[in-house]
Amino acid sequence: MQISIADLRNIPTLQDLSNEALQWLIDHSECRILQEDEYMFKKGDPIDYMHILLKGRLRIKVQQGKQLREISAMETGTITGMLPYSRMREATGFGIATEETHVLSLHKKYFVEMEQVSRDMVQALVGVMTTRARDFTRLQQQNEKMMALGKLSAGLAHELNNPAAAIVRSSDILRQHMHQTPDNFKKVILIRLQPEQVDAVNNILFSKINTPPPTLTMMERNNQEDEIAEWLEDQGWEDGYEAAENFVEFGITLDDLQDMEEIIEGKHTEPVFNWLNNVLITERLVKEIEEASQRIATLIQSVKTYTHMDRSTEKAEADIHQGLNSTLTMLNHKLKKKNIQVHKEYAENLPKTPIYVSEINQVWTNLIDNAIDAMEEKGTLIVRTQANNQNIRVDLIDDGSGIPPDIQGSIFDPFFTTKPVGQGSGLGLDIVQKIVEQHQGTIRVDSEPGKTQFTICFPVK
Repeated sequence: MQISIADLRNIPTLQDLSNEALQWLIDHSECRILQEDEYMFKKGDPIDYMHILLKGRLRIKVQQGKQLREISAMETGTITGMLPYSRMREATGFGIATEETHVLSLHKKYFVEMEQVSRDMVQALVGVMTTRARDFTRLQQQNEKMMALGKLSAGLAHELNNPAAAIVRSSDILRQHMHQTPDNFKKVILIRLQPEQVDAVNNILFSKINTPPPTLTMMERNNQEDEIAEWLEDQGWEDGYEAAENFVEFGITLDDLQDMEEIIEGKHTEPVFNWLNNVLITERLVKEIEEASQRIATLIQSVKTYTHMDRSTEKAEADIHQGLNSTLTMLNHKLKKKNIQVHKEYAENLPKTPIYVSEINQVWTNLIDNAIDAMEEKGTLIVRTQANNQNIRVDLIDDGSGIPPDIQGSIFDPFFTTKPVGQGSGLGLDIVQKIVEQHQGTIRVDSEPGKTQFTICFPVK
């Protein structure tokens, strides 16, 4: 394959270089033609060459678990591989040709000579490296966000499923219950009570509905239910236990029922108390639907707060506690799975500070998720906040196995992970540190078996 100076001038990075520099590059490089689906490099291969894509296209894939995931593509004109002053040592992914691809490759041993031949070329290639590093960081940050989202989505689906199922169940029971209303209404409408009697019964009923019932022990509850059920059966009920359970749940006692019996002068007790029971059943089902709906609304608000999806992308003064609470809500499924107790030791009147909310929430997600993974069943997680005139301090403390002393200095390094292959990208704590530093903050770790403490400090302003 013959390469000309004109071919290299089609490469944007090289188009302003001298003919001499381009000819030197041609003379010292190797040409290679890749066929479709042929690998240009694989994960773990040493990076010894600078590659220029003269024609064709490469897919770049990384391994996640047992699968390869495409993260980007390299088009004609791309310069990749080893560049002057680059510290790359080996490939972290796979480069696969999607069509016939022509590549010009220069070994790194010629980089010193390149500086003598053309400083302009070296400068242009350093610019490529700088852009590549910036794009790589942005890509990995986005990838880390997607990984965090993947961790949260399954748990969020589980958290939403429970209240959604409760709404479906309660609404179905309510529909069946409402179908019985015509018969009950017919019995009630035939009763000839005075308006003041109806008002007196309603006053007792709705005072109970609108007042929280007293807290009862299991034995006290059972005794009250037995007492009311026996009394109802004496009034002609076939089975008074279902109604007794409802009455006790709403705080209606036998004395209350006897007061109502006296108000209606002992007449029509069965249809009146049956109507009372139906009102309470309806109230209970509506309350269950309301509570489940509120749970869904709370989860949705937590998602909005966590992602900051309804705000601008600029820094905004925010409540650190709100972000911590939203993150704990999003990770609640993992906490419950291990029966981990969370102790919130929040400072009162913690000042707000300008932050990128979604990025800071990513910090909490990575640190809390790592803490959960490090803890055994029934562990304890402490989330503590403090403030002084200059800084807001957040401590995340778990009682897990701890971080060995010999690796504590490496945990913030890119790609460092102690998790098994496919379970950790090694990017979490590196991204955490970058986000904290972006906010002019600091992060440090103190760890020993049974106690690991991450401390993050942000300037108040």
